[in-house]
Amino acid sequence: MDEPFDAVLFDRDGTLIRDVPYNGDPARVTLMPGARGVLRDLRARGVRTGVVSNQSGIGRGLLTAAQVGAVNARVEELLGRFGTWQICPHHPADGCACRKPAPGLVLAACEALDVRPARAVVVGDIGADVLAAEAAGAWSVLVPTAVTRQDEVERAPRTAPTLRAAIEMIL
Repeated sequence: MDEPFDAVLFDRDGTLIRDVPYNGDPARVTLMPGARGVLRDLRARGVRTGVVSNQSGIGRGLLTAAQVGAVNARVEELLGRFGTWQICPHHPADGCACRKPAPGLVLAACEALDVRPARAVVVGDIGADVLAAEAAGAWSVLVPTAVTRQDEVERAPRTAPTLRAAIEMIL
């Protein structure tokens, strides 16, 4: 990573905001440490930003698309606008091409931002984020949390202890 990337794609839950399983309530959105500063710094450098997020609660019937949209709107209120939001609403058993670890969300985000996948990096907290990036031909940085499995940490090509450290690694 000798030169800065054109785009950084973030996982939402556990990366930008605290993971509240199947959250459809914007009032329950809490930022992860450092998220606001990281987004401010990326935008100041002209780096495009996007979000790639599995939201299987929709496919499971636990959330509506409107509830997910309301949570995403709250994220933008707190962090500013993202260049693209790519959401997989499918149930894990649906076998779609978008649900991470498949590359669909990453590829769609790159297309929306007009960035080649090789010029994008995905920052996430679980192995599916890393695998989706690899499948799309993008880079990845894993920022482990309490839910990240040890084998995911061991397999990740790049890890960082914090969101800030991840961004410093790629800029």
